[in-house]
Amino acid sequence: MENKIYQAGDIVYVFYRNPHTQDVANIQAAAVVNNPEITGGLALFLYETYYPLSNELALYSSQEEANQAYNYYYGNDSEGVL
Repeated sequence: MENKIYQAGDIVYVFYRNPHTQDVANIQAAAVVNNPEITGGLALFLYETYYPLSNELALYSSQEEANQAYNYYYGNDSEGVL
């Protein structure tokens, strides 16, 4: 999370691996929401699932930033770009 403070309602971008095809990663927009399981905590809401926010998640504030990181890690392949 790179020490950025997120608030419920923020939209962020993450790399998401298809659970059926693990060698495919895409950039996906996700919402930062109040964690329904931890009072006062935040979670990432993606595909109808809540993921607790932690420093283990690579979140990007903009689609452009996510695209740059995607190209860095996965090569200059536009397949993963939103």
